Amino acid sequence: MSEADAKSKILKSSSGVAVATLFSRILGLVRVRLEAVMLGGGEIASGWLLAFAIPNLLRRLLGEGALGYALMPLVAEGEQQGGKERVRRELAVVFPVLALILAVIVIVVGGGAWYLGRHADSLPFPLLRTPRFQWFFLLLPILMPYGFFICLTGVVGAVLNYARVFFLPALGALLLNVFLISGLAGWWYFRGCGSAEDVPALFRMLGGSVLAAGCIQLLLMLILLKLVGFFPKFSWRAFRDCSILPKLWKLALPGLIGGAALQVSFLVDRFLGMWLGPQAVPALSYVDRIVDVPIGIYAMSLGTVLMAGMARSVAAGDQAKLAEDLHFWLRQVFFFCLPMAAMVVFFHEPMIRMLCLGGRYSHSDLGAARMVAVFYGVGIPAFCSLKVIVPMFHSRKRMVPPLIASLCAIGTNIILNLILMWPLAQGGIALATVLSSCVNNGILLWLLRKEGFVPDPRGLFAAGLRNALIAFGWGGVLGTIYSVFVPEVGWGGNCLILILFSACYGIGYLAISRLFRSPELADFRGLLRRRR
Repeated sequence: MSEADAKSKILKSSSGVAVATLFSRILGLVRVRLEAVMLGGGEIASGWLLAFAIPNLLRRLLGEGALGYALMPLVAEGEQQGGKERVRRELAVVFPVLALILAVIVIVVGGGAWYLGRHADSLPFPLLRTPRFQWFFLLLPILMPYGFFICLTGVVGAVLNYARVFFLPALGALLLNVFLISGLAGWWYFRGCGSAEDVPALFRMLGGSVLAAGCIQLLLMLILLKLVGFFPKFSWRAFRDCSILPKLWKLALPGLIGGAALQVSFLVDRFLGMWLGPQAVPALSYVDRIVDVPIGIYAMSLGTVLMAGMARSVAAGDQAKLAEDLHFWLRQVFFFCLPMAAMVVFFHEPMIRMLCLGGRYSHSDLGAARMVAVFYGVGIPAFCSLKVIVPMFHSRKRMVPPLIASLCAIGTNIILNLILMWPLAQGGIALATVLSSCVNNGILLWLLRKEGFVPDPRGLFAAGLRNALIAFGWGGVLGTIYSVFVPEVGWGGNCLILILFSACYGIGYLAISRLFRSPELADFRGLLRRRR
């Protein structure tokens, strides 16, 4: 297969994941709208968003994070040495051990939150007695079982990705949004926003919806695993050969340490936000959902497919293809993610108005999110680049360098948080996250440069600078027109204006890129023609 055909195949596979992710993200934005209206941007929303973040962090750590990345090359190795039967025997060891670890974590964390909630009045820290923490202690025991199901789902998804099944696993993420949207919409239709006395019942309903979505999603993924021939061959004899466990532990441990540190850093961000006030966590979380749309649709989709392709290139000993793929797809990330960043920077206010304003979410809550949106928007290219760079290490079973880079970035993030949160409040937390992500990218690219995988750093820099000037220059023009000539309108008018400006921005960006003969645009058009 030629290089162009290989890239076209990557584009085809990643576009399938992107379509599934697009549906999920669109439903996610609908969910944000309902959450903002029903829960607001203060105490109630802070408790819900922080509690729901805990099982999601577990998913990122043990489901879709280092464990999934470490498992993929081991599955490739097992299939080459013993075929699918060997992989099935090894998975029959991995899955029960992981399920046991997850069950212990769920019981300990959920039980601890239940105990603290029962004794909140006697806790020595006044912050823990605030309403937002009382809601947090109420919710966490209800939501933690979801972490068990979604982590197993993530690991099964890694095996399916190795088997070149991308679209359906990505589509499974729709279930959570469907269940939550149904629950929130039904509650809103029958009871409206309700009063504070209705909130515990609302939370119990949402917790049940989350748990049902996790169960069904895991069941569907196991059915897919059966169809592709990798369903674990469970038996006591499988545990006679547990050689995959030390291998998996050795590969996953650096990533788990780095991932754990990263999630601790994330929790530090959120707990600092809880300390700042009731509006900080909703501002960070709702804007994060907006920023997560381009990251999920493009970078995560591409990273998912690249990891599987890179694992095969390493198994074949094709180092030159790895370097060429990294350079090519980083330029594509710059080409597509920089205009996304400019759109969030210049049009974040109509985005937040459309998604959040109304019900319990006030203009004051919107004001608290403005600076967060600007800083998170600027950071989109840095967040997306990591999804392409990190697989370069994991596919080669080099887990320690990303760990070192991650720890450096986490230390930077915590220090900058403590410095910037005083003058910038929650905006300082967002800026610290962006700067630490830039540090992470810089360290990893420097290491790849030393290994010969970045032969043309000046070309990468020039591509990024050219696309940034086009994206932010054109975005600044449209942003000025919007701020000067467009009055504040209602929800429907705001949606139409945002769609109009988004279309003008996209068409203008592509036209200017073509005028300046951007090679990334020509490369992408070539891939589309080859794919057709």
